[in-house]
Parts: sequence; structure tokens; C-alpha cells
Amino acid sequence: MPSARSTERRNAARQQIEHMLAERQQLFALLLQASNLDAGSMESQDEELLVEFCEMLVDYIAAGHFGLYERIAKGRERRQDVASIAKNIYPQIEQSTQQALAFSEKYSAGNKNNHTNLTNDLSSLGMILAVRIDLEDQLIARILG
Repeated sequence: MPSARSTERRNAARQQIEHMLAERQQLFALLLQASNLDAGSMESQDEELLVEFCEMLVDYIAAGHFGLYERIAKGRERRQDVASIAKNIYPQIEQSTQQALAFSEKYSAGNKNNHTNLTNDLSSLGMILAVRIDLEDQLIARILG
């Protein structure tokens, strides 16, 4: 029978996962909207949508890093199978984090740069996120066991 502390840790992990998955869902809804923007004629509401997308992107990345991965990165994960898969996928997760943050920095508020590459950048980011999600789902499956 699991201890109260073990049950508490698993419930906390479940809540972190649920939070991250909810943010993931919001992120993809915004990605779909952003993919319909016309980079050649950005209006203020388009800029606002892009800024909202960038904010959600950073929130989603943070939810994973400060929720799901923090315990693992600090070596506090006791389940060997979870720690093992995390160790194997973390370099790819970290790479996708850097790419997502670079996108956000390029297109976030205050960066009224040329949006001529927005369509290609969104497409590339979508592929990066798809790989990340596959990796995260592998980890989530192990955590939820």
C-alpha cells in the first residue's frame, strides 16, 4: 500500500500534468488561429493574437519545465523507469524549449519586426511542438503508469 507521502506526490504530479495538458490545448487553439494570419498585412488585432500566442507558448514551456521536469532534473524522481525515459528525452525537450523561446522572442510584444517569415516560422514551430508532445506523452504515460 502506498504511503500518504507517495500518494500526495502522485496527486501533485497528476495536477501538474493536467495543467500542462490544458495549456497545450489552449496553445494549439491559438496556433491554429495564428496560422491563418496574413503576415503581409498584420493589423493590431493580428499583433494581439500573435502576442497572446507567444505568451501561451512560454506558459506551456514553463509548465513543463517547472512542473513536470523540475523534480526529475533535481534527481528527486524515485521511479527508475520514469527517470530513465526522462534522461533520454530531456535533451530533445530542452532543444525544443530553446527553439520555442526564440520564436517567442522574435514575435512577442515590443518586437514589431518584419513578419515575412511568420508562416514558415509557425510551420516549423508546429513541427517542433509535435515532436515535443510525442516525447512528453511518453514521459506522462510512464509517470501515470
